[in-house]
Amino acid sequence: MSDLYFGNDLLSEFDRFQRQIDELFRGFPSSIRSVRRGAFPQVNIGVTDDTVEIVAFAPGVRPADLDVSIDKGLLTISGERKAPSSDDDVDRKVYAQERFAGAFRRVVELPQNVDPDKVQARYVDGCLCVTVDKQESSRPRSIPVQ
Repeated sequence: MSDLYFGNDLLSEFDRFQRQIDELFRGFPSSIRSVRRGAFPQVNIGVTDDTVEIVAFAPGVRPADLDVSIDKGLLTISGERKAPSSDDDVDRKVYAQERFAGAFRRVVELPQNVDPDKVQARYVDGCLCVTVDKQESSRPRSIPVQ
């Protein structure tokens, strides 16, 4: 007889197994650009010929609660998302909460060819859009042939 016991609900056992695997590998990124599961805010990073563009998805965060800084090639986005107030439901007990609330900090390593003096940040529809210009010398240009 097998020493392995799954119980009556095989799907819940697979879910438990997945949580154990996630816990086992916590802190060991699968690649250099990986971050922990559920990192907030989620970011998209892209480049054009002239800029590096970072979009941080931060719905429910007021622009005044965001801080963006750049230092030694690292762009830091930090702030706080307040928990929704529920003063009228003081007897309610929360047993599941998926929306992140609290202080956060994300650090993005920028390419070496960016100009840290030319950074723009704007907050539109729950997205923080940060644009960092590339240095003039690193931009593609056409060379005339004589």
